[in-house]
Formats: sequence, C-alpha cells, structure tokens
Amino acid sequence: MLLKVGIVGTIVAAICCFTPVLVLLFGAIGLGAFVGWLDIVLLPLLILFILITGYALWKRRTAKSN
Repeated sequence: MLLKVGIVGTIVAAICCFTPVLVLLFGAIGLGAFVGWLDIVLLPLLILFILITGYALWKRRTAKSN
C-alpha cells in the first residue's frame, strides 16, 4: 500500500511540476494568482513522495530477506 501511494504521488507531483497542467487549470478556474506558489508546494511534495517510494522499496526488500 505504501509503495502504491509513493508511486502515484510521485507521478502526480512530477506531472504537475514539469508540465503546465496546474497553471492552465488554475487559470481556467480563475485562481491564477496562486500559480506563483506552486513551486513552493510541488517541489517539496515531489521530494516527499520520492522518499516514501524509496522507504517502501527498502522495507519490501528487508521483509523479503527475513
């Protein structure tokens, strides 16, 4: 479960970071003023989900070796 959350979160955060999906979405719904804050939120989220994925993979590997 933790691995799935990490992978999905990483993919969603990466899509939002590296493509203008949120910029277009926020502009379309009238929240364009928040576009400047996206980098402050998305990059730490991307790092967090990558860490969750790494932890889940490490936990899976140590559980198989026992």
